[in-house]
Amino acid sequence: MYKILVVEDDVMMSDMLSMYLSGEGYEVHQAFDGATGVKLLEAVTPDLVLLDLMLPDGDGTDLCKRIRQFSSVPIMVVSMKTDVSERVQALRAGADDYLCKPFSMHELSARSEALIRRAQLIHSQMGAAAAKAPQETGKEAETAIRLDTERRLLLVRGQLVETTFSEFELMKLFLAHPGKVFSREDLINAIRGFDSFVTDRAIDVHIVNLRRKVENNPKEPKYIRTVWGVGYKYVQENSARSGS
Repeated sequence: MYKILVVEDDVMMSDMLSMYLSGEGYEVHQAFDGATGVKLLEAVTPDLVLLDLMLPDGDGTDLCKRIRQFSSVPIMVVSMKTDVSERVQALRAGADDYLCKPFSMHELSARSEALIRRAQLIHSQMGAAAAKAPQETGKEAETAIRLDTERRLLLVRGQLVETTFSEFELMKLFLAHPGKVFSREDLINAIRGFDSFVTDRAIDVHIVNLRRKVENNPKEPKYIRTVWGVGYKYVQENSARSGS
């Protein structure tokens, strides 16, 4: 039985979510403030966190950042806040999805199932790939940025790096077309249908997160380059080393 942690200060909303998700077969734990949420996260190790942004003891975005310091558990923000800026901040803080209130319980259940399924798949694939990682040695392991498309894994300089579904799809597109300049619209179309929240600003967030994972210095990217006024391109490693 999968476990869901609901961090929501509205008792009626929390109880409603708990009742519905329990009926769907989940084991649900409730926290009515951030501090309790962190304690329960460590105690019950949930498979998904449903997180409200307005909590009595702090901002949910800050709590999301705190959770990301020690856990990769999928986080779905469930909030009354509908501004694009709020969604972008939540994504940057480490949220995997964002659902605005009011919402359909059927949609909540479907998104929850998708996030848990993806996380379980990634973890199982990383465990299987970890056994193979030591076989890569020498210069290739230090410099390679590669994708294992079958197991949906990103390997950076010989190290396994976890990505979101959308980040993986963007990286797959870049590596398939090195040097090609993609507009933000091109990138939106590449992940449309995978990402429930996809706009120009969301693409920029995904790029920032990818740079943190593949670049030695994300502030001076050598691989994922900005083409001002157009979009982004991926520069192959030999070209990146030569500065082109």
